[in-house]
Amino acid sequence: METKDQGDMTPTDIKRQFLRHTLATLAYRARKAVAGAPPDFGTFRACPGSRTPVEILAHIGDLLDWAVCLTRGQHVWKDSVPQEWESEVRRFFDTLRLVDDAVRNTEPLGFSAEKLFQGPVADALTHIGQISMLRRLSGMPVKGENYFKAEIAVGRVTPEQAPPAYEFE
Repeated sequence: METKDQGDMTPTDIKRQFLRHTLATLAYRARKAVAGAPPDFGTFRACPGSRTPVEILAHIGDLLDWAVCLTRGQHVWKDSVPQEWESEVRRFFDTLRLVDDAVRNTEPLGFSAEKLFQGPVADALTHIGQISMLRRLSGMPVKGENYFKAEIAVGRVTPEQAPPAYEFE
């Protein structure tokens, strides 16, 4: 991926680059949370009235759809009906790619990078943590990881991620 030298970047370029790094971090962490989960994990319910993993993932998809609209200057929210687990996993990565493409584009964003981060992106990060927690509660835990050592690259927002650098039980 071609990037400008940071000395040649405007403050807006730096904010967009940081937002793109955050999107790549979201992809990395999400991939870890969903990889290897059997299809029936999506319907696990920790307690009555709680969201299932597939309901949470569908909500994250809605957040990312909202983020795409926000990049275009449109404040549009839509609740979707959760689909089956693998469809929601695909939707997550497909929509995350659309957000990253919009942020990578040189056109002005409809809302600031800060607003995109504090709204849909930060919320999505929180919910990925919930899915990881539900993996543990359902008896299908993912290994812990030192994310500081992870190989996270701007623009890598697909299910294909670098292998973990340092995992632990």
